[in-house]
Amino acid sequence: MALAHAGSRPVPISTVRLDEAVEASVLEVLRSGHLAQGAKVAEFEQRFAELSGVEHAIAVSNGSTALTAALLGLGVGPGDEVVTSPFTFIATVNAVLATGAKVRFADISARDFALDPASAADQVGERATVLMPVHLFGQTADMDPLTELAREHGLHLVEDAAQAHGARYRTRAAGSFGVGCFSFYATKNLTTGEGGMITTSDDVLADRLRVLRNQGMRARYEYEMVGHNYRMTDLAAAVGLPQLAGYTQQVERRRRHAARLTERLSGLPGLRTPEVLPGRQHVWHQYTVLLEGEAAMDRDGLAAALAEQNIGSGIYYPHLASDYACYRDHPLVQVAETPVAREVAAHCLSLPVHAALDDDDVERVADAVSAALS
Repeated sequence: MALAHAGSRPVPISTVRLDEAVEASVLEVLRSGHLAQGAKVAEFEQRFAELSGVEHAIAVSNGSTALTAALLGLGVGPGDEVVTSPFTFIATVNAVLATGAKVRFADISARDFALDPASAADQVGERATVLMPVHLFGQTADMDPLTELAREHGLHLVEDAAQAHGARYRTRAAGSFGVGCFSFYATKNLTTGEGGMITTSDDVLADRLRVLRNQGMRARYEYEMVGHNYRMTDLAAAVGLPQLAGYTQQVERRRRHAARLTERLSGLPGLRTPEVLPGRQHVWHQYTVLLEGEAAMDRDGLAAALAEQNIGSGIYYPHLASDYACYRDHPLVQVAETPVAREVAAHCLSLPVHAALDDDDVERVADAVSAALS
């Protein structure tokens, strides 16, 4: 197959396409005159709880507030420590710092890009109260040993599942092991533009979170706690709800694209393709490869070569959270040596895998990568 020319139709790293069902759902809310949190949010919560295999889903304004609210709802605050990954979007870290707790970084596994249980165990000290794995790129962390680690030390388990809607570990969905925190940012597998969700099967915690997100009110002007405005609007829920009906099909397209990329790219010198680990169901938010020593070019070179062919790519993430001075020098950030995370951050590149691609797009991506690295 001939390589695409620079003037060819772009193949972006992500595409947002919403259908007529979403338009009708939004129009229904606009015509109702009720734009704030209401019936659409409640329905979205119920449907998302079913997807995640939990009793409760609490909709909030975005994924960052989901993390912050979950921690606050669990009573996390000054003097507490949260063990998490340095290889993540910075919202993970910001949420912990917003509570006044301390961040302790553990290393990751290069196989799933998620928290390594043995390294996490090394970072659990006397003040640790929360273990926060990050389910990165659409695959869960290794939850059996992480769940056991949390149980052994009496830790709350908070899952940063922003990229893992519907991902599964053995028989359970992401967000069902402890308290799950999801994002519906514009480029996520499920999107509301901005939005988030907290999942739990703890009745007491769910009630507390619903009051917390509503300025601490159970009923109007009846304040039970210091709260925040973390509410989702009915307009946002109206965008997300119709997508749930076709979400299984969307994920299957992503899986088909990922399988084809792996088939085409496996064996290229210096290119490590992502794995679907045993017992896990990947939802392929990103298809992330690693460029290793024998590769014909580094990841920046490959990104540039793809750009010349009008093919998008993304570096998620180019640096560890602890590499930025505002975090490295922060009194509530405990920096540790995380060599695997550092190696991954230096060599990772994500290729297009989203559901809006067609088969020709996937072949173009594979052709361009193969030509650059052969």
